[in-house]
Parts: sequence; C-alpha cells; structure tokens
Amino acid sequence: MAITSGFVLFAVIWFMTFLVVLPIRVQTQGDLGQIEPGTHAGAPEVHNLRKKAWITTGIALVLWVIIAGVILSGVISVRDLDWFNRMDAVPATYETNG
Repeated sequence: MAITSGFVLFAVIWFMTFLVVLPIRVQTQGDLGQIEPGTHAGAPEVHNLRKKAWITTGIALVLWVIIAGVILSGVISVRDLDWFNRMDAVPATYETNG
C-alpha cells in the first residue's frame, strides 16, 4: 500500500466513523426547551464537535491500523474478493511456496 492509499483509506474510515459518532449525545433545542423562533425543534443546541472529532480520530486510527495490517500482511487480497471469477489466473511468478 502506497502512502497516498494509506491516507485515502484513513480519510474514508475517519469520515465513516464521524458520521456514526455525530448523532451520539446531541442535545436539541427541543430537549432543552429553548426553541429559537424560526428554527426546528430538532436543531442541535449542544453538539460537542471538537470532542467528537478527537474521539473519531482515535477510533479511526485503531480501525486503520487493523485494516492496513490485514491489507499489508496479505491475509485478504483482491483475488479473495473475486466472487464471480472475473480475474485472470495468478501468473506463476506471483505464486508463493507456502
């Protein structure tokens, strides 16, 4: 895996994790009983974005290490995901004695 691939993988994992963490423990204007005129009662009042971004970074880092480790170790390869047998056979030069 190249450096750019590692950054892209981390960014994808980070944003997916952020979208999961974002709605956790949000206090809306309706929950607090302080609805600003012209806004929806479900609009967030207390969202703690900085804390959630740090939590997301920690979780994403752990997930990235696990996923990158699996990719780099070769436990799972692209050929393992070829369920419809569309890839060519493995050339003899790439076969391992294992």
